[in-house]
Amino acid sequence: MAVQVQGSVLGNTNILLCLSKAPSPPFAMLIPLRLHKAKRCCFVAAHSTSSTPLSGNHRESGRPLANFPPDIWGDRFLTLSFDISELDRCSTQVEVLKETVKDMLMASTTDPLHNILLINSLCRLGSMVSRTSPPYAQYIENALYCPYQRGLPRLEARQYICFCEKDEDGDEARNDTLLKFAKYDFNRIQLMHQQELSNLCSEWKEQNMESRLPHARSRIVECFFSAIAVYFEPCYARACNIYAKLLSTLVLTDDTYDAYGTYEELQYFTDAIQRFDIGVIDELPTNYLKIVYETILNIHNEAEDKMRKEGRSYAISYTINEFKKLAEAYFVERRWGHRSYVPTFDEYMDTAMTSSAGLVSVCQALIGMEEADEIAYQWLIKTDNKLQKTVNKIGRLYDDLSTNEAEEKRGLVCGTSCYMKQYGVTRQEAVEAYREMIEVAWKDMNEGCLKPMPVSNKIAVRALNIARLVLVLYKKDDGLTRPELSLKDAIAKVLIHPIPL
Repeated sequence: MAVQVQGSVLGNTNILLCLSKAPSPPFAMLIPLRLHKAKRCCFVAAHSTSSTPLSGNHRESGRPLANFPPDIWGDRFLTLSFDISELDRCSTQVEVLKETVKDMLMASTTDPLHNILLINSLCRLGSMVSRTSPPYAQYIENALYCPYQRGLPRLEARQYICFCEKDEDGDEARNDTLLKFAKYDFNRIQLMHQQELSNLCSEWKEQNMESRLPHARSRIVECFFSAIAVYFEPCYARACNIYAKLLSTLVLTDDTYDAYGTYEELQYFTDAIQRFDIGVIDELPTNYLKIVYETILNIHNEAEDKMRKEGRSYAISYTINEFKKLAEAYFVERRWGHRSYVPTFDEYMDTAMTSSAGLVSVCQALIGMEEADEIAYQWLIKTDNKLQKTVNKIGRLYDDLSTNEAEEKRGLVCGTSCYMKQYGVTRQEAVEAYREMIEVAWKDMNEGCLKPMPVSNKIAVRALNIARLVLVLYKKDDGLTRPELSLKDAIAKVLIHPIPL
């Protein structure tokens, strides 16, 4: 039996006690699922070129070399000990406490304030009281840095659980049963995620991607973190696995255009992407492009095989179409740099809204969701879809602020420079203008989430979560390039460190 508190996408107030498909609460109230070992699949097939690493003589002029930092995780998630008895213990406690929480929701009360406090505890596990004790001061500081509606559910859950535990004054809004329930459930889902990530890292390591494509960032852990940021619920474990692999193709493609490929090579590569056919691989001029191309096709083909069995091949078709547009946008930006052309900011944004990869990311996220029918994809790609446009804009603006300085040094066209050119302002003024545009974009996101949509909340919230993810990746620094700066802490909270019970 499901007990629901229905609300908007923005409000994160959908609460579902007995089913695992509610996207919104910052901590999950879910039925435990049996862990299964992921089927082995190859990121790259055994093509004749796939085992040959790049050599030093590839560092010719014309390559915008980035010299990305290596993977910071090593074999950590491969060797992470997994205690099945701890998972069973957490799952048992969740089942017991779930009934108590359900009774709380079902209990009739005439006190509206009591109901509001209960719902607030369910959604946030936070206390809103007029005092400035150290825990509450930290609560305010975090809220000012990242308002609740912009926060990732798993990080918000971890944060509010900690705040609630530090509330030693026994505030009446604190619900110890819910707190205990949330802690067990957080740890239970973390154990599941660790097992899934271990399987994914094993596949990645078997393909030896880091040594075969040293120009690209090896970020499979960060890709998995991004996937569970979009949907952490165990019922979407398969979707998460598919999405993490597809995200790795976005990182690989981005790095090929921005950090290694020459302009001439990328002409061939862009043409091959438009054809999306393994039969054209021998037309690519270099070995590394063949490896990149084969990797992209194999990962999409693997997802397509799964979707075809379910009668959902359209999900891959829409995604590949947006991927082709992404490659075209990347190439336009490289052509600007190749010709030393600085477009106006308006011209830049026409292309950069696509190269932000926001739309293709949402398309990828919906592939493994059975709820995402063809109507959902048709709605998503409509040119007047405000939610989709806002995801693209938020992604582009945050990305530019974090990456433009490094990219400009490599001869790439940067959004802030385009803004300076069009409006005749200083770099600092351009940065301030970007920050103002980000705030406007979030207001547009709020508006888009509050309006009626032809798709369910559990579809629309994935787009919102991708915007939230962008904030975590790029607000402080370029998290994908330098995860050791700040992203590492977020990943550790969600995937490594359990909450003390």
